[in-house]
Amino acid sequence: MKRHTRFWIAAALLMAAAGAASAGTVKINYQEPDKFMDMPDWEKDRTAVLKDLTEHFQRLAKQLPANQQLTVTVTDIDLAGRVEPRRRSMQDIRILRGQADWPTMELQYSLEQDGKVLASGASRLSNMNYLDGFNRYPSSDTLRYEKPMLDHWFKDTFGTPAQLSKK
Repeated sequence: MKRHTRFWIAAALLMAAAGAASAGTVKINYQEPDKFMDMPDWEKDRTAVLKDLTEHFQRLAKQLPANQQLTVTVTDIDLAGRVEPRRRSMQDIRILRGQADWPTMELQYSLEQDGKVLASGASRLSNMNYLDGFNRYPSSDTLRYEKPMLDHWFKDTFGTPAQLSKK
């Protein structure tokens, strides 16, 4: 039984390593992020938002085949909710009401393989029902409502890895 278990553990590790090695890559550009519709006022917070978005795009790109490169230029972001100043604190608070405060993002993308463009375009993403339904991201995630929107766009635009290689 132990030998059988070790075999399956080794097989799973090899498959995980092969999957990680066959991941596509992504290059993210933010076009004039200080002019985005809705970004935090504090430089530290703005940097954290852009870093978190970049990391999320990198996780999404891991679903692409190894020989594919995704280039994304984000041209505008409007985060979920609205920022309201707090009277007794130096820090503002983001209020989520579920009305006209849904997250939106505008971006341009290009997916290439071996120097050939497989897909390209511009998209305006939005999630008007961001407070409804299941959200797999924890409530502590500052981009909890923007990430499902990106996940949905990525799946709709690029499909599954098997579909990507046929394009």
